[in-house]
Amino acid sequence: MNACPCGSGLALEACCGPYLHEGKTVPTPEALMRSRYTAHTLGMYDYLDETTHPDTREDVSTEEMRAWSEAVQWEGLEVLETRGGHEGDVTGEVSFVARYMLGGVPQELREDSFFRREGDRWYYVDGMVHGSEPYRREQPKVGRNEPCPCGSGRKYKKCCGK
Repeated sequence: MNACPCGSGLALEACCGPYLHEGKTVPTPEALMRSRYTAHTLGMYDYLDETTHPDTREDVSTEEMRAWSEAVQWEGLEVLETRGGHEGDVTGEVSFVARYMLGGVPQELREDSFFRREGDRWYYVDGMVHGSEPYRREQPKVGRNEPCPCGSGRKYKKCCGK
C-alpha cells in the first residue's frame, strides 16, 4: 500500500488516485486541493492544468509549474481550514501549508486557495500566498572597521559594535 502524498493517511488508490488516474469527479474543494498537491508530487502537470478554472487557465504556464515543482522535494501538506464547498455551494476556500525542500533548505508555501464549481466539477481559481516581508535596513550597514556612527571617533567594532 502506497500512502497518498496528500497526507490523508489513506492509500493513494483510496484517496487521490481515482481523481488523478481514473478521471473521477472531485467532490469538494479540499479533495481537489489534496489531489492537486498529489499531482505536483507525482509530476502530473496536465491534471493541474485541467483542474484550473478555464477563465484563469491562460494565467498559468504548465512549463513554469513543471520547472518549479521538479526543483523541489515535496515534504507534506497540511490543510488548515476549509470554508464553503458543500453541496449546493458554488465557491469554496481551502487554507493550507505545503512543505518542501529547495536546495536542502526547508520551505513552506502558505496559501488560501479559491475554488469554483461549474456543473458537477470543482476548479481551482486563484490563491493568496502568505509570506513575510523581507527585513529592510533604515540605515546603511556599518562595516566593522568604519568610524562609529555615534561620533566617538573610534572604529565601530571598538565602540557601538561591541
